[in-house]
Amino acid sequence: MLDAIYAVGSAMAEHWTVWLVTIVLILAAVIDGFELKVPNWITFPFIISGWIYSVAAFGWEGLGWSLVGTVVGLALLLPAYSIGGMGAGDVKLLAGVGAWMYGTHTFYAFCASAVVGALCAVIMVLAKRAWKKHSDQFWLILNEIMVIGNPEKLAVIAAKRKPSMLLLPYGIPIAIGTIGYFLVRGMLV
Repeated sequence: MLDAIYAVGSAMAEHWTVWLVTIVLILAAVIDGFELKVPNWITFPFIISGWIYSVAAFGWEGLGWSLVGTVVGLALLLPAYSIGGMGAGDVKLLAGVGAWMYGTHTFYAFCASAVVGALCAVIMVLAKRAWKKHSDQFWLILNEIMVIGNPEKLAVIAAKRKPSMLLLPYGIPIAIGTIGYFLVRGMLV
């Protein structure tokens, strides 16, 4: 028993950055689940501390990796944010993952999060027994994106539609997808 505890403790010490990101993601997901918002007091320190750690651990090259990871995190979710499809906190949360885990891990975490997010959305719609309504809204939104194209106009339309939509606190899929990716890759042990 003590050997198992020691092994877990050693793994956590060796992979402390991954555990730190995991804990921040869990905290953000819980808050997002209750408040439908990932607050700046989580996201900004998350990003900045990733930059600071990267400089301290790897010098200027580390800062470069961290900045690239931050940009990857921002770039992957910014299009959805720009058309009103998600909140800024979700975008900054993935940028924080990028600041700590760098570009490649952030991209794969995003991919896993997108799958989890889609599954969560389907489950939410089925649980509310509103498949037809939300299926129709999905196709309408997709059509608007293709026809209108202007992010500012799309954001205005999305804001008007928001009260009639089921809202998915996307910090939860980001947390589940990213932590799942860490587990599959063996990064937590």
